[in-house]
Amino acid sequence: MGSRNSCMLQPDEILEIKLYSRFTALDKEQKGFLTKQDLLRIPELSINPLGDRIVEAFFVDKVDEQINFQQFMQTLAVFRPIKHKERRGTNDLANSLDKKLEFAFRVYDVDNDKRISQVSLFDTS
Repeated sequence: MGSRNSCMLQPDEILEIKLYSRFTALDKEQKGFLTKQDLLRIPELSINPLGDRIVEAFFVDKVDEQINFQQFMQTLAVFRPIKHKERRGTNDLANSLDKKLEFAFRVYDVDNDKRISQVSLFDTS
């Protein structure tokens, strides 16, 4: 008989299952990818005054206006809190402070010119 722990899911695996469940729930047409309209179905984004900008930030580097599950997970990782042990020494984590700042910058860089104008900063449309 195997040990009891060999059947236990790790916290990261549980999170990935939950995210996949959320991804498939948003992918109503079972396309295997999400569009901006799919993400705007998330209630927290649809009521957020910056919801459109947050969704746009998911797609900044996407030519085809689609994100797959892996891209969905990578973007959502930005919102994950930074654990104390993760604060030191690495900026390559998906939820590093640098990645969080880059994402926040993309939310306000509406025209993708690598600058945030005063108009962009205060415009919530």
